[in-house]
Amino acid sequence: MDQSGVLLWVKAEPFMVGALQVPPPSKFSLHYLRKISTYVRTRATEGAYPRLYWSTWRHIACGKLQLAKDLAWLYFEIFDSLAVKTPEERLEWSEILSNCMTEDEVEKQRNQLSVDTLQFLLFLYIQQLNKVSLRTSLIGEEWPSPRNRSQSPDLTEKSSCHNKNWNDYSHQAFVYDHLSDLLELLLDPEQLTASFHSTHSSLVSQEAVVALSFLIEGTASRAGKIYPLHELALWQPLHAENGFSKISKTFSFYKLEAWLRACLTGNPFGTSACLKSGKKLAWAHQVEGTTKRAKIACNTHVAPRMHRMVVMSQVYKQTLAKSSDTLVGAHVKIHRCNESFIYLLSPLRSVTIEKCRNSTFVLGPVQTALHLHSCDNIKVIAVCHRLSISSTTGCVFHILTPTRPLILSGNQTVTFAPFHTHYPMLEDHMARTGLATVPNYWDKPMVVCRENSDTSVFRLLPPCEFYIFIIPFEMEGDTTEIPGGLPSAYQKALGQREQKIQIWQKIVKEARLTKDQRKQFQVLVENKFYEWLIHTGHRQQLDSLVPPAAGSKQAAG
Repeated sequence: MDQSGVLLWVKAEPFMVGALQVPPPSKFSLHYLRKISTYVRTRATEGAYPRLYWSTWRHIACGKLQLAKDLAWLYFEIFDSLAVKTPEERLEWSEILSNCMTEDEVEKQRNQLSVDTLQFLLFLYIQQLNKVSLRTSLIGEEWPSPRNRSQSPDLTEKSSCHNKNWNDYSHQAFVYDHLSDLLELLLDPEQLTASFHSTHSSLVSQEAVVALSFLIEGTASRAGKIYPLHELALWQPLHAENGFSKISKTFSFYKLEAWLRACLTGNPFGTSACLKSGKKLAWAHQVEGTTKRAKIACNTHVAPRMHRMVVMSQVYKQTLAKSSDTLVGAHVKIHRCNESFIYLLSPLRSVTIEKCRNSTFVLGPVQTALHLHSCDNIKVIAVCHRLSISSTTGCVFHILTPTRPLILSGNQTVTFAPFHTHYPMLEDHMARTGLATVPNYWDKPMVVCRENSDTSVFRLLPPCEFYIFIIPFEMEGDTTEIPGGLPSAYQKALGQREQKIQIWQKIVKEARLTKDQRKQFQVLVENKFYEWLIHTGHRQQLDSLVPPAAGSKQAAG
């Protein structure tokens, strides 16, 4: 390790996937989190520290912070979903839940779950990322920090980074501006004054620095291996700088803070780096007659696993289909796409779809969160760990998910429907991401927003409007049907429609038309079908499937 070359940065995933896109409960303020930090340490024997059990968090959240139990579980579960677990462990948990017959049994199983207490406190604190501040709404972004921060590269026009969850400058600024608070939150109570503040002689435990690794990582040389923060901080040559004492096994608070501030830099695997120096992908061809060029960038050629990212913007009037290593385990952002059909048939880490209109997205299994913001008339077909939506109008979600879909603020006419498609590798991809077919909460959304808890914002698709979706690409693999099947009401509706087709075919057969009549009749039917294709907009979908030169195997490229 090269001592002078230590670089630290704020990790993207806790913010991208962990910060819920809604203002946090007022009780997640620093004042209350400090109280919780002290409280949990005094209850170490009661499942509060160093690991916080669900039953203890439920007591704190519902009893002391006055949160609804559903909301308390939501934050606990989001944090737990970020923990490093094997797909087998995730599938095992799904199986345990699917065997529970009552709410009480579910609660009993949840009581076995625990999370890292200090990291969970940091996780609750970073929910402030989406806090609505009066000052910010009046004057724009936060006050400039004394440090010079470069502005985000203007590659996909200014608004591509307005969503703070994907803006690594926001993550860096948040940690930099709140570093003292974050550290104070991790201090043992005896290191704080009566008003919960640090002093010049406060000491930071090793456990606290391990917890801070939830947000910060780094490298000891420009092209070197990535280490969690605590491994770098404990490296011998840095002890003089960061104030680590081998005798007390603690860090000096003010030296550690100064060292962190000196070493914090931009995330080399963040969105802005991906847009600035990422590989440009030619997945979408330019559509004749349009000036807009689809922009697709990825960092998978340089980024290690868990840091992969693909950003696509301005795909217009196209069908884009991919199943490739570039997408596996990547965080995907789809931005400003219009009148397009996008198939991303690989196991994905997270997906954000923002400012898109009149398009259909068919996704491989999404291991963490699938989030839509500011979208109109979008259809999304996916298996995902969690779905959340904000500011959408007229969108339809065909999903299979083990958690309740989250309806955040600003949505209108949302439709939920059962997952209704398959592709050959789907079950294999589900196994790789730890997603099972049960439990499936597609039809039990949770309204999480301040404006109102009005449930009329969503509807469940009536079975009479339900059709199967066929993915029109050839691929290798074993999946030949919809995983988990369809709910009986929808299966029945399909059966009735199938029956009508058979009756129709029988009528035509029994009409004993002459050859000329048959020809005439066929022309009539084809014309009606063509009118229907244009009227429904399906013609564009079919036309866009005719590839420029290659066959339909483009999905595998």
